[in-house]
Amino acid sequence: MSYITSIGTSNPPHKFKQSQIADFMIKAMQLSHEEAEQLKVLYRATGIETRYTVLQDYGNPEQFDFFPNSKNFEPFPSTKARMELYRQHAVRVSKSAAINCLDSLPEFNRKEITHLIVVSCTGMFAPGLDLALVEELGLSSTIQRTSINFMGCYAAFNAIRVADSFCSQDSTAKVLIVCTELCSIHFQKENTEDNKLANALFADGSGALLIESSARKNKNLKVGKSFCDIAPNGEKDMAWAIGDFGFEMKLSTYVPEVIQQGIKSLTASLLAANHMKDTDIDYYAIHPGGKKILEAVERELDLKKTDNRFSYSVMKKYGNMSSPTVLFVLHEIYNQLTLQDHKKNILSFGFGPGLTLESLILSVEYH
Repeated sequence: MSYITSIGTSNPPHKFKQSQIADFMIKAMQLSHEEAEQLKVLYRATGIETRYTVLQDYGNPEQFDFFPNSKNFEPFPSTKARMELYRQHAVRVSKSAAINCLDSLPEFNRKEITHLIVVSCTGMFAPGLDLALVEELGLSSTIQRTSINFMGCYAAFNAIRVADSFCSQDSTAKVLIVCTELCSIHFQKENTEDNKLANALFADGSGALLIESSARKNKNLKVGKSFCDIAPNGEKDMAWAIGDFGFEMKLSTYVPEVIQQGIKSLTASLLAANHMKDTDIDYYAIHPGGKKILEAVERELDLKKTDNRFSYSVMKKYGNMSSPTVLFVLHEIYNQLTLQDHKKNILSFGFGPGLTLESLILSVEYH
């Protein structure tokens, strides 16, 4: 048995409107007037208003700091240069999310944390982000560390599952999860439909959870059973590969259709594992991979748009930050919970490469 006892989030300092990022993309991808107008329509249709990034280049298409100030963006930054950028910025935003999580428990001693789980698919180095956080947060040198890499948007579910296992084995376990992604450093300039879609959605951010084997006074989210499935017919529609010039995203417009085909069966299996019915669900924390994904889930599960209000809110303000995004959704739900929500249930979904479908039940408990 385990409980989420605190949630924290953080973003890098540069916040831009979708229209500003669209202007950058039009220049960088050297689009024609007709293509530029089509791109602007795409950006307006995403449901995203603002996104955060570690790169101020996206808000200033006239003068760049990281990308070359040349018409064709050559020499285009190598994967090595992007990993150096990741190393510089990932620690900072991760530390901020962790502090935001832990500082909500003023009497909590960080040395008591027994396990650290770090999640990321947008960068890696060694000694890694896990060791950097041990030092930056003043955690115990004997803390048990686990890294979950390259799983994409659904990776937070795997981290929660691992943390739940630690807590089940150790009644004193206190697990800190930190999910951090710097998607914006992997911009690809080739004029392809995959690149246009990925460039319109992804952003930077970090989310943190404290999961403990015992509930705390006040508000907790009890971790229930999870359920995972794979839709192999969507394997080629969402993928993430390391290229010579950053990580390359494969993201087709068929992803919402593939998710819609599998979501009802996934939900039925999850509810059965938790001995629940669909009427037992009070809140939805669905990873906002895109507006069409949320709409596809709504159609298949007969949900109202208001059921997805927290996901739409996060998508509007932050875009898709990959693995931490669902933690931002949970954070919004968590912050508005009151005593009247005791024993209410949250259903959470995440989607990613594979095509992988993840699901989890959380129950609100006040002590």
